[in-house]
Amino acid sequence: MKSIVSWNVNGMRSIFKKGFLDWLSEENPDILCLQETKLQENQVPEELISPYKYKTYWHCAEKKGYSGTVVFSKMKVSTVSHLKLKKFDNEGRLQQLDFPKFTLINTYFPNSQEKGKRLEYKLDFCDAVLKLCNKITRAGKPLVICGDFNIAHKEIDLANPKQNEQNPGFLPEERAWLDDFVTKGYVDSFRIFNKEAGQYTWWSYRTRARERNVGWRIDHHFVNSAMAKKVKDCVILKDVMGSDHCPIKLYVSF
Repeated sequence: MKSIVSWNVNGMRSIFKKGFLDWLSEENPDILCLQETKLQENQVPEELISPYKYKTYWHCAEKKGYSGTVVFSKMKVSTVSHLKLKKFDNEGRLQQLDFPKFTLINTYFPNSQEKGKRLEYKLDFCDAVLKLCNKITRAGKPLVICGDFNIAHKEIDLANPKQNEQNPGFLPEERAWLDDFVTKGYVDSFRIFNKEAGQYTWWSYRTRARERNVGWRIDHHFVNSAMAKKVKDCVILKDVMGSDHCPIKLYVSF
């Protein structure tokens, strides 16, 4: 059994100061995917270059203190690549890691922002992601795509759906893209095992939202059909603090 953990840390330097390495040692995932690292490669603390038995793969944004992704892996990686689209790679939005038995995508979807300021950019990114996933699936590879999608798919996935219908992350266009993503054969692994409401991965820092569990489920592990039969569980690690998101954990068996 292997575990793949995904977590938007909202700043690598911040989480590092909040006991990240102690948490990593205790959680001990086989693969850890982080988003919103907000680091340049020359700013990575020495302790994070090769912690414990992990090898790290960084994809940093050109803009300092913004976006970025990283993967920590104990498993041997065959190749690492990105979207190969400058407007997305400049923001460190996606990493593709090919392993001998499957492909992993670690991704940080853009926020469409107030009044849909970046909605077109986000939907372009969504379409590029779907194209990449379809290419991997057509090649017959089991696929896991995880990260902060910045989209709550269904009303069950956020505390106040009616009040948020015109807010970023729950816009009709964003949800329609996830509808289409699912119809193309990609499975929300968490919902295989848990159909209950009140299960969230992000809470606003304002108004004590986490304390009151007024949140959104916008962090996901999606899998294609070739990987779905290998998925054994998917859980939300809601008690892990340090960010406005919490980690999510996928168990797979090869």
